[in-house]
Amino acid sequence: MQSPLLAHTAGTGTDRFALQNPQMLRVSLDGQSKVLARSGAMVAHVGKVAFTSWSPQTGNRRGPRRDAGVLDMMSCSGTGTVYLANLAQHLHVLSLRDERLVVTNSYVLALDTSLAWHTVAIENGDRIAGVGSRCLEFSGSGSLVLMTSGRPLVLPVEPGRYVYGDADAVVGWSSGLEVQLQAQSSNTEAWRRRGTATEGWELAFTGRGHVIVQPSELLPPRRVPRG
Repeated sequence: MQSPLLAHTAGTGTDRFALQNPQMLRVSLDGQSKVLARSGAMVAHVGKVAFTSWSPQTGNRRGPRRDAGVLDMMSCSGTGTVYLANLAQHLHVLSLRDERLVVTNSYVLALDTSLAWHTVAIENGDRIAGVGSRCLEFSGSGSLVLMTSGRPLVLPVEPGRYVYGDADAVVGWSSGLEVQLQAQSSNTEAWRRRGTATEGWELAFTGRGHVIVQPSELLPPRRVPRG
């Protein structure tokens, strides 16, 4: 059989996390350490690999802090190669070295077990259900794999200059930034999550760092009938 399709063969390498292509992650397991992956994200694997349910340890004050129930992850262990994907989203491997990054939980595909995380609060984030309630600050050293719908935009933030992003399009940001949730519109429909035909809620960033924005909104604007 001859076809250009046959050119899409599996890649090689010893890196723990590597991109097979922009929308598929290749994870190499050495039989000693485990990785955490989004539940149901496995699309293929080679070798003797086990997938088990996972929940963060509780009651260990000396260990890394992890909030339960925020990440729906599974543990991948064994020897072999695992291929992960989610709805053909674009994937990005980030290497943290004693650094901190805030990410919305729905954009996390995989990570090293060495990383710790906890939920963070956003000013005014409790006004709208779901906004800010699943923002996680990752810390420590290890790899973190994020997903975006399309190719993302990374905006620099500098002191004295505000950067704004739609609350449904922002993927993550540098931990040192000050973040506030605010309504773009002052009409009464703006108090609904996406209740206007223009714009709804946005996140305002100030300080020094970066903001990651994807070219997609989780909930598109819609007109709410009056009366």
